[in-house]
Amino acid sequence: MRSALVTHPSSLEHVSPNEHPERPERVAAAIEGVEASDLETVYVEARAATREELLAVHEASFLDRLQHFCAGGGGSIDPDTYAVGRSWDAARFAAGAGLTAIEAIERGDADVGFAVVRPPGHHAETGRTMGFCLMNNVAVSAAALVGRGRRVAIVDWDVHHGNGTQEIFFDSPDVLYVSLHHSPFYPGTGRAEEVGRALGVGATVNVPIVGGSGGSTYRRAFSRIVVPVLDQFGPDWLLVSAGYDGHVSDPLGGMALVVDDYGAMAAALGEVMKHSNTVFYLEGGYDLGAIRDSVAATLDGFASGLPALDSQGGSDPSIDSAVAVLSLFWDLD
Repeated sequence: MRSALVTHPSSLEHVSPNEHPERPERVAAAIEGVEASDLETVYVEARAATREELLAVHEASFLDRLQHFCAGGGGSIDPDTYAVGRSWDAARFAAGAGLTAIEAIERGDADVGFAVVRPPGHHAETGRTMGFCLMNNVAVSAAALVGRGRRVAIVDWDVHHGNGTQEIFFDSPDVLYVSLHHSPFYPGTGRAEEVGRALGVGATVNVPIVGGSGGSTYRRAFSRIVVPVLDQFGPDWLLVSAGYDGHVSDPLGGMALVVDDYGAMAAALGEVMKHSNTVFYLEGGYDLGAIRDSVAATLDGFASGLPALDSQGGSDPSIDSAVAVLSLFWDLD
């Protein structure tokens, strides 16, 4: 199998004037991970998302404010999030990286894509930056696919809930959003009862997980919730918000995942998607070694074709509570 490694030099120019965990070195670590996998690497430079593509997700006034803020040299947006002069370009190319990967897969140049760009995106809402994120990269890709009549599933295994992605697609029946996240934790959203609204009811699937949990809980969540829901939804494309801050070595996440757990989750997704039409997006993750090794495991797992959910039995309060809510919308027997 071939993986499209999509990145852009502008990702390295979004640099905080102070010490910040979301730093350029994360890109190099993820690139090393893609290259260390057993897949053949196809190198593709990201294109910038167009204004029209961005407007499918973000308000025009928001984009104008962000561009003007960056043009003026940037600064601190909130206690977590910053921008500098070059951040506008970095954000546009980060938002376009997933689109570039999709185009490479559609041309037949690759089987799977990995968008190794920054700033990350899943906290960015329609009209607000937050949580290190400027624009919502995965949402830009999903909106473009939906605009072409495709059904899209987003699986978000970042340790933080992707409040921005949820907000953008909360009313949509064409985008399934599935999030597994540490709860209670930043940003405070992602309760199991948040299931969507209007025509989108049931298409938001939240699995809040107690802090300190490890692979057995996540594998049970995939077996009991994620895989059955994906099978029933039947996506044409799968987009994965691949944060690696759930790794036991991460300084911020408070979870206990290890490299093999990311490989197991990706293997399950590969089986669902028949090893095609899937793009992974670098979100969080702040231990460089964990990023590198987990990215490699993700791609190898996705391509493996091996059943890997070996912790399916038993009971887990986090999973049982989510199943009780989600069974109203999905067959989770």
